[in-house]
Amino acid sequence: MSKIKQFRMAAYIEGWSFIILLFVAMPLKYMMGILIATKIVGMIHGVLFIWFLLALGSARAEKNQDAKFVLTSIIASLIPFGTFFLDKKILKQLDNNSPIFSK
Repeated sequence: MSKIKQFRMAAYIEGWSFIILLFVAMPLKYMMGILIATKIVGMIHGVLFIWFLLALGSARAEKNQDAKFVLTSIIASLIPFGTFFLDKKILKQLDNNSPIFSK
């Protein structure tokens, strides 16, 4: 599997973990008082974010991308649904329009 495909997969999974953290775990914590929700989901999201950053570094090196690519990717990871937009607009072209999860 290419490094860019691994990065796309990391971005996709990290993006979903961020959405779950914001729209499931945070409401559970602040509306229902279930504090453990953000602890568990937050820890998982943190690990996935580190994987995202490591995969970003590998993809950058493989495709010889510049600092703009890295900065755009990091900013996209901080915005809800940003990694999905990043994949659709940038990463898919780098990976020759192949699907993220293939056989």
